[in-house]
Amino acid sequence: MGGALVTTLGSLLYPSMLGVQRVSGEPELVIAHPATGPLTQADRDFVVKLRAAGLWEYPVGQMALKKGTTKAVRTAGEHLIDGDATLDAADRNAAGQLNITLPNQPSAQQQGFVTRLNGDSGKQFDTDMATILRATNGQMLATIASVRTTTRNSVVRALANLANQTVLDHITVVEKTGVVDFDQALSLETTAPQTPPPPAAGQPQVVLTPPAHSTASPSPSVR
Repeated sequence: MGGALVTTLGSLLYPSMLGVQRVSGEPELVIAHPATGPLTQADRDFVVKLRAAGLWEYPVGQMALKKGTTKAVRTAGEHLIDGDATLDAADRNAAGQLNITLPNQPSAQQQGFVTRLNGDSGKQFDTDMATILRATNGQMLATIASVRTTTRNSVVRALANLANQTVLDHITVVEKTGVVDFDQALSLETTAPQTPPPPAAGQPQVVLTPPAHSTASPSPSVR
């Protein structure tokens, strides 16, 4: 992935470790009471999903710089690398404060996206990349809106603000490529995202390295 590695901080919370079913009718289930406000199951899942999104989008951004056939596709790749690195730093910071365990790999579905795009070339790569990213970022935008309007935790709220800005930027730049297949994107957007696997015990935490000349907005304070 091109990211440097740092040691994983010990954390306790992860979807598969909680012994709690994800029930769509219970988004307000409180799982912890940090000083920054009650932390719900939906809050925790949002922090985990945000991490997983960056873990697969970042290498796709690197692919776009090498394989994109137009300037617009390569520009989208630059925004992915820059935005995801900045958002990943904020997400890891928030997770550390909230004692949330983060994945080191994207979900199987997201790994499948990377594999598919690795096998693409030419205009097919451009179209598939833009379409998949439009769909997945559309899903994430809906998640951000839901969490931002319901969370009572100030750390999650600040993270959602940055995520909203970053995801909207990603949606905008992939739409500017002019090659999004909106029918396919909207169909894919209705597919439920999968939970990424938890990290192996003692595994170093993957860090997404920002470019030398970052243009992304600085992370908001999450204290």
